[in-house]
Amino acid sequence: MVGSLSFVLIVGLVGFFLGLIFNHFLPFFLKLGVAPKGSFGWPLLGETLSFLKPHASNTLGTFLQDHCSRYGRVFKSHLFFSPAVVSCDQELNYFILQNEDKLFQCSYPKPIHGVLGKSSMLVVVGDTHKRLRNVALTLVNTTKSKPEFLNDIERTAIRVLDSWKGKGQVIFCVEARKFTFNVIVKQVLGLTPDEPQTTKILEDFLTFMRGLISFPLYIPGTPYARAVQARTRISSTVKAIVEQRRRNAGNSKKSDDFLEILLSVNTLSEDEKVSFVLDSLLGGYETTSLLMAMAVQFLGQSLAALEQLKVEHQNIRRMKQKEEYLNWEDYKKMEFTQNVISEALRCGNIVKFVHRQALKDVRFKDYLIPAGWKVLPVFSAVHLDPSLHESALQFHPWRWETQNQTCRKFTPFGGGPRFCPGSELAKVETAFFLHHLVLSFRWRPEGVDQPMAYPYVEFQRGLPLKVYPILSESPS
Repeated sequence: MVGSLSFVLIVGLVGFFLGLIFNHFLPFFLKLGVAPKGSFGWPLLGETLSFLKPHASNTLGTFLQDHCSRYGRVFKSHLFFSPAVVSCDQELNYFILQNEDKLFQCSYPKPIHGVLGKSSMLVVVGDTHKRLRNVALTLVNTTKSKPEFLNDIERTAIRVLDSWKGKGQVIFCVEARKFTFNVIVKQVLGLTPDEPQTTKILEDFLTFMRGLISFPLYIPGTPYARAVQARTRISSTVKAIVEQRRRNAGNSKKSDDFLEILLSVNTLSEDEKVSFVLDSLLGGYETTSLLMAMAVQFLGQSLAALEQLKVEHQNIRRMKQKEEYLNWEDYKKMEFTQNVISEALRCGNIVKFVHRQALKDVRFKDYLIPAGWKVLPVFSAVHLDPSLHESALQFHPWRWETQNQTCRKFTPFGGGPRFCPGSELAKVETAFFLHHLVLSFRWRPEGVDQPMAYPYVEFQRGLPLKVYPILSESPS
């Protein structure tokens, strides 16, 4: 009896595991010989851990180098618990981005939804995404050139740089995040750095960010669980600010921030408005500060680029009164600055890849992407492709004097219907900060540091810099 029971149990376990393996390879069997070449790796986990292995963000990493050399620029794998097609091909990446909601759809892992919220513009699809994005574009287009907004950026940059005097050393990533957070919280919620609500939001937001990039295990005390709780607290704080605004409507001067405009938008629910605020904080805080850090790090490695950038900003400053603020016309004159920003984005690859899913069988060239498969267009592979960019691994801002910054070979902000609506704001903030940085300080790296892709990008040591005010002599 015991022997029979053991036999049944063994058969059951074998059947269970065979079922897992069969389910794992079923899509491949169904499309045998049609899908791109590649390997699926282990059942369930597949090759996810190898794909996510940290590497310098200005390189492809060993996983992509190995797979592209073995299978070509488009290959199949098993990633994030799904059969997947990975694209390091410029043409296919462009095709994927341009066919959003037609052939492909945004498909981030479910745990990301748990932290960002179900109404986040980063995860919603279809008409909901279109509504949120239209609001974002309206806000950005009505804000980006306003003197009030530009003046806030400049004042915040000057305040941060003034705090460096007498320090000798700064952790640049910390300073950049301080700058971008103060700018975005003022622009979105109308809060100044000194207000208690600002401090409260920042504390919760730091917890939120740590959990967003952590292992998605919801157990009390884990970074992921704390992030979900932090998002709830941020939502409560934002809702309280919204209610306060509504109570004060008509009794005080209207603010000129995103929230004021959001309150008048009838096409969004309350949850969508709160998620919109959180998305704005996320985009304006983390990605913009990383762009600034990339620019500073790469400029430190190219004295010629740094000198030309400095001359450009000296010329702009000569045309203005001593205390006069920068304006939109000044920003448009910063042509070499735009080249530096574009090259920092190309070399640094803040966004390595995005998550998509095939809505139907998609034929591209001589292979097929099966319906339901995950599709991962890898932007960094195109940015670092030597067949598309001469001396691709070299920071060379002058390449953009002849190369189109909006071409298909360059997608740091995505593309198609999901092109980042806040991209211009990130560039303006970076340009204005660089203006005052190069006119006020010289710097050099303190030790070796580089941006690492985890796949999120982070400087291992926070980019420590030795800083010297321009008016003083730098030690030899």
